[in-house]
Amino acid sequence: MSFNLHEGSIQEIANGGSPKSPVLQVLGIKKIQSAGAQGSERYRLLLSDGKHTQSSAMLATQQNHLVNSGQLQNNCVIRLEKYICNTIQDNRRVLIMLEVQVLGNPPNKIGNPTPVNLAAGGNAPAPAQNGGAAHTVNGGMNRPGNQGGAARPNQGGSGASFYGRSNVAASPGTPGRGKPTPIAGLNPYQNRWTIRARVTNKGTIRTWNNARGEGKLFSMDLVDESGEIRATAFNDQCDKFFDLIEIGKVYFFSKGSLKTANKKFTSIQNDYEMSFSNDTTVVLCEDEAEIPTIQYNFVPIEKLEDMEPNTVIDLIGVCKSYGEVTTIVTRATSKELNKRELQIVDMSGKQVNFTLWGAEADKFDGSGSPVLAVKGARLSDFGGRSVGSTFSSTLMINPDIPEAYQLRGWYDKVGCNAEAQSISTGGGGGAGRPTNWKSFQQVKDEGLGMGEKPDYFTTKGTIVFMKKENSMYQACPTQECNKKVVDLQNGFFSCEKCSKEFPNFKYRMILNANVADYSGNQWATCFQESAETILGQNTEYLGNLKDQDDSAYDQVFTEANFKSYIFTMRAKMDTYNDESRIRCSCVGVQPVDFKEYSKKLINDIRQMAAV
Repeated sequence: MSFNLHEGSIQEIANGGSPKSPVLQVLGIKKIQSAGAQGSERYRLLLSDGKHTQSSAMLATQQNHLVNSGQLQNNCVIRLEKYICNTIQDNRRVLIMLEVQVLGNPPNKIGNPTPVNLAAGGNAPAPAQNGGAAHTVNGGMNRPGNQGGAARPNQGGSGASFYGRSNVAASPGTPGRGKPTPIAGLNPYQNRWTIRARVTNKGTIRTWNNARGEGKLFSMDLVDESGEIRATAFNDQCDKFFDLIEIGKVYFFSKGSLKTANKKFTSIQNDYEMSFSNDTTVVLCEDEAEIPTIQYNFVPIEKLEDMEPNTVIDLIGVCKSYGEVTTIVTRATSKELNKRELQIVDMSGKQVNFTLWGAEADKFDGSGSPVLAVKGARLSDFGGRSVGSTFSSTLMINPDIPEAYQLRGWYDKVGCNAEAQSISTGGGGGAGRPTNWKSFQQVKDEGLGMGEKPDYFTTKGTIVFMKKENSMYQACPTQECNKKVVDLQNGFFSCEKCSKEFPNFKYRMILNANVADYSGNQWATCFQESAETILGQNTEYLGNLKDQDDSAYDQVFTEANFKSYIFTMRAKMDTYNDESRIRCSCVGVQPVDFKEYSKKLINDIRQMAAV
């Protein structure tokens, strides 16, 4: 198959032109690690049109998948459907490839190209007054009379279209002249720029107070046709812009500072983030039809187990069940905070616990099993794997996006009756049903707990024996610490962790119980809450019985035998004295809901009958 490269297109771009959808060849790909960008990566390409080569070409991060999947490689021929050019130091023009179509992969280089002559023609236009790239291209969106970057007034006076249909109006209502700079084209080397972007999320005002002083800030997420970016306003700018900026509206943003983004705190796909300065201006744009809404980069639930904790992700799924609002007291501020636990499933057949906080938890209504799209949720390793909202998260209920319609169709036909496998422990806020049912024999046969990470499973089991010896210990009386204390024999107890002595202590429990089901039995370690559920008494009462009435203490253990529960277990390989064995710990105990358990058995029978 032969390919016809668009000879002369690279020289035209170097001279300031905007050739439509040029066909070029990739002669080289170099991976560039962004300094301090928390592992973000970009690719620089050497391009050829058969006559000239261009080495200053960067692939937009949203196109990285082409390289990672092997579609974009050396010698392949591409068509640039959408691109922009930035003029940076020494008047060097950097080509940023926003949308690329791979046409084929010939075995050899086409032609004998030479490096482009940047001085050719001598008619390269001056950069636009906003300091950004004077030229942006979107396939066939250029129109006659709008070439060369000259500014034309917009008769509507409300703004400009994004890729070459018109320039920003030179009216009092718009900041500066020239085309807006696409978000994907922003970099710290630019001094003056104007972007036109939609606000897809705006956080609340937060304050801080530390050794360096005190202050306040709020952040927002901005999106245009080329990409997205996080912007933050501090102190005076926080007061100035917080009430002005509204979610969903489009604005012109000018004269902010750019720095490398910290990917630990955002799921925004951009190597940089923006900070407002004293010179920053924000002007409402009424012409917003072509600016997209929120952009997502969804991660399937089945992939969450392979990701690092504290990663910020975008998640979509169906709310299969949800619990009531509960209140906790935060350790850092000692203030009450409301939370609500949800169970989310997706087409991978996996389920994860999702926590809503604050006002979102109070107003959430999960009736009807809505589809939830969350941007900027934080992944946690608490209870296996779980996900929680943050101050900057955006929650959309039944969003108007293709992924939501696809999920709804799957859930209504298949998912609502299928038994999802949970990657979280526990059933959530009370309405969630246990998942990943296994018998003890299946746990052994399937090798659960043999991998690097623990496995979680649910079973209906009966307590057949408990070791009451050493099941209780004297612990530090402070709320935050459960470390075992040392009796100093002088009326005081010492906590090595807190480095303090106390006149009292509290009892804690670690109960070893033998649990049996129809296939076998298993020793399991039950900690405080689980042990209290099994014994039917709180630890303080049991501690008093242990000290004052041995027979009554023994009777509690006797009466707890041969009772059945729904257990959520954690299985992990443990090595002691060079001997390896599977160790199970109980992370959740619930009384048997025979109605729900019967539904589970009926569903199992139906699945067996279908086979």
